[in-house]
Amino acid sequence: MITIGDHVLISHNVHIVDTNSHEVQHDERAESFMKTVKNGGNYLVKGSVQTAPIIIEDHVWINFNVIILKGVTIGTGAIIAAGSVVTKDVAPFTLVGGNPAKFIKSLDNVKS
Repeated sequence: MITIGDHVLISHNVHIVDTNSHEVQHDERAESFMKTVKNGGNYLVKGSVQTAPIIIEDHVWINFNVIILKGVTIGTGAIIAAGSVVTKDVAPFTLVGGNPAKFIKSLDNVKS
C-alpha cells in the first residue's frame, strides 16, 4: 500500500515499489513461474513475496529518477535528490540523496 500526502511533488521517472514482486529463493521463484505458465498467467498467490507500506507525508518533493523501496516513510517537507534510492525512513524537513539515500542537510520548516 502506498499513501501520498497533500502538496507532494513527484517528478518524472520515479519508481515507488512496495513489494519485491517475486520470491527471493530461486527454487520457490521457479516453482511460482511454472505455476504461472501452467495456469495461463493466473498468479494471484505469490509464495513468500514481501510487501511493506510506503508513506509519503505532506509537502515532500521527490526529484526525477528516484526509487523508493518498500517499508519507507518520507517525513513532511523532505526533499529527495535526483537519482536517489531511498531504502530507509527520511526524517521530516531534511534533504537526502545518493544510493542509498543519506542525510545531506536539514531544511527550514517555516512555511511562507
